[in-house]
Amino acid sequence: MYTGHDEAPVGIENYVMNEWLCFSSADLCNWTEHPVRLRATDFKWAEGGAFATKVVEKAGKFYWFVSVNHKTIPGTAIGVAVSDHPAGIFKDALDTALITRNMLKAPSHDKINLDPTVLIDEDGSAYLFWGNKKCHYVQLTSNLLGLEGEIKEVDLPGFEEGAHIHQRNGWYYLSYGYGMPEKVAFAMSRSIHGPWEFKGILNEIAGNCETNRPCIIDFNDQTYFFYHNGALKDGGSHRRSVCVDKLFYNPDGTMKKVIMTTEGVAL
Repeated sequence: MYTGHDEAPVGIENYVMNEWLCFSSADLCNWTEHPVRLRATDFKWAEGGAFATKVVEKAGKFYWFVSVNHKTIPGTAIGVAVSDHPAGIFKDALDTALITRNMLKAPSHDKINLDPTVLIDEDGSAYLFWGNKKCHYVQLTSNLLGLEGEIKEVDLPGFEEGAHIHQRNGWYYLSYGYGMPEKVAFAMSRSIHGPWEFKGILNEIAGNCETNRPCIIDFNDQTYFFYHNGALKDGGSHRRSVCVDKLFYNPDGTMKKVIMTTEGVAL
């Protein structure tokens, strides 16, 4: 499990994020923390700002897609680091950004390139989704280190940020932060290229935290929904903690609304 690290002191209501953390578990209840393997400043072209990320594995290598502030091109940018082991050490795979703000048709505001999520499809093709206020996607090259084709926009109601893409039984699911403060909503499609049909709210506002970032995985024949809230002592929108609850599907393939619990996942 890979997370951002909120470091804002109590009383400071602003994001302070410089690095990402790595944890592992065999049961989702007992967790081992690994040494910090990646910081925003490990990307020499970045000036800092460790926003949300996504790690995917392909052919025995682990690719960590990140969002950071670019040093010379105004706004956020997406980079990628690579490692031979899930716990690192990770190194910048390109020595330059994969996506910068000036590559978009309508670059809009400075934080447009937030929260990358990647899907490697059943045929081996890979796709990157990301965005803030507006969702973008693009096909990646086979080595995951370049762009295959043009960057396109995805029209999603209430899209704020925090996209997550996954696939199951011929359906593609695009979950994302909806509105502000953020709930999590989702859309479905039979094609990675859409059209996407809005299916409603998946997760309600999580505690005393304005943001929410979904992640959906299958583990030991059960689907799980990872998210965050500000429920721990001295927590809040800028001091967030990771949560996990079970997720279930309806017979038609839609996802049932997640029931958030204080206990989380039991052994």
